[in-house]
Amino acid sequence: MLTSSADHMDLISEHLYWQDRDDVLEHIAQIRAQINRVAEAHRSYRSEIPGLADKDIRIAMDEWNYWYGGYEYGELGVQYFLQDALGIAAGLHTFFRNSDLYYMANYAQTVNVIGAIKTTKTDAELETTGLVLQLYRSHFGTHPVQVSLDDASLDVSAAMSDDNTMLTVAVINPLEESRELDLSIVGHALNGKGSRWTITGDSRWSHNTPGEPREVDIYQTSFTNASNRITVAPLSVTLFAFGVQ
Repeated sequence: MLTSSADHMDLISEHLYWQDRDDVLEHIAQIRAQINRVAEAHRSYRSEIPGLADKDIRIAMDEWNYWYGGYEYGELGVQYFLQDALGIAAGLHTFFRNSDLYYMANYAQTVNVIGAIKTTKTDAELETTGLVLQLYRSHFGTHPVQVSLDDASLDVSAAMSDDNTMLTVAVINPLEESRELDLSIVGHALNGKGSRWTITGDSRWSHNTPGEPREVDIYQTSFTNASNRITVAPLSVTLFAFGVQ
């Protein structure tokens, strides 16, 4: 009796790594391009290979991260910078936009090597990339919201909370100047209350080192008079949580 290989598969594994680029915009754009490339390839496979679409066999991105530079923390222990935080945030946004195909996406790795946490014998510290994962896991919404954007230099993703009382909007600004956006929200109105979390530092090369003050951190503020006009800092990832009605 002949059986299809699809009968024995639930997911297809992929993994991606990226190197440094001279320009911050290019450093970030390579992540979006390759995650989209893999997604588009699998969309093509669904029309060419019987069984993939029928069983909805999706992608398990089992590893994804930047991997470049010297080994500051032992074998494969690379250091990450603010520019990498911006790129990892852009990677999350791109996975969100292709969530019809990506079933999971596992950042590699957790501790030391190319990890989100670096340690010495006495201290541990979140990498810039680890701060991004912490921020989105703690505060980004769960139900994707469609976004259209006029400013191509920015990367914006949005989602509603489970109870539909909070709209979260994440904005990546890779430029060395602040940017302003006008929000036009369809179907809801802001109730005026909300919070803002910003990840940033002094330069693209700002980084965190165990046992030393952070050069990159998450800065939180709250507001009670939210408007549809928002400002984002240079070289930043900013997540807004707006109360809606």
